[in-house]
Amino acid sequence: MTPSETSSYTYLGPEGTFTEAALLQVPGAGAARRVPASTVGAALDAVRSGAVDAAMVPIENSVEGGVSATLDAIAVGEPLRILREELVPITFVLAARQGTALDAVRRIATHGHAWAQCRNWVDAHVLAAEYFPASSTAAAAYGLADGDGSYDAAICSPLVAERLQLSVLAMDIGDVTDAVTRFVLVGRPDVLPPRTGADKTTLVIPLPEDHPGALMQILDQFAARGVNLSRIESRPTGQFLGDYFFSVDADGHVGDARVADALKGLHRISPGLRFLGSYARADRRSPEVERHTSDDAFGAADAWLGGILGNR
Repeated sequence: MTPSETSSYTYLGPEGTFTEAALLQVPGAGAARRVPASTVGAALDAVRSGAVDAAMVPIENSVEGGVSATLDAIAVGEPLRILREELVPITFVLAARQGTALDAVRRIATHGHAWAQCRNWVDAHVLAAEYFPASSTAAAAYGLADGDGSYDAAICSPLVAERLQLSVLAMDIGDVTDAVTRFVLVGRPDVLPPRTGADKTTLVIPLPEDHPGALMQILDQFAARGVNLSRIESRPTGQFLGDYFFSVDADGHVGDARVADALKGLHRISPGLRFLGSYARADRRSPEVERHTSDDAFGAADAWLGGILGNR
């Protein structure tokens, strides 16, 4: 999908979330129709139904790791395809309604990942603060602006606090000052972004049988072909206790011979393998490829074997 003014997108809303900031980094998205969604699942379902062309959702945070809501929602249902990724530096503020003092704050609303990233600051500066869960950091801020009396303050982005004219009680309250969240633009599975030489491939790998060495069999498919994994996480399938799938990011594109060969090996082990896309890395960092795992080496091996089989 090539972004254009006629494209339509959804994102984890409401307006002012870090997810919207990630979407606005996509060329053409600023002029396109943008529809906020209340949950990650709702955003992905809008893509599946054809209501929008693509959805921007968070998938990984440098502090908290994978975003479970996205990993789980994208692993089931009608297949989807990751088209690109964006990185957004994360800065949090503690915001409240005008006239609220810091020592009057007792309940703080925000998204669970934001709470985890600011917990040490809260424990040190807001005594006995209670966490009030919100669907997003922006939703927490909008609740304050709309007069929700269930909580006293919100952890949110500086942008949404300014937009809603909230009082900022404290700036830059994250426990890690250089935190980054990774977002992915997800569309329908009829588009495969081209190879760039600095790509990433995302997979869902069910564990078809739990036995000693099952995970090693999966990892060996990558290791034997020189494919580096930048992320691997286990997630419960929800079918029964102890049933898991693996969510994996691998360096390279399915068009690379080493990655394609690894996927074929994985499919033999786990026929339920789900390909979620090959797309350009946001950091544009190219992997180091050893000579024996290069496309030329795979091509030479195919030619050598073809010559043998041709002499039968």
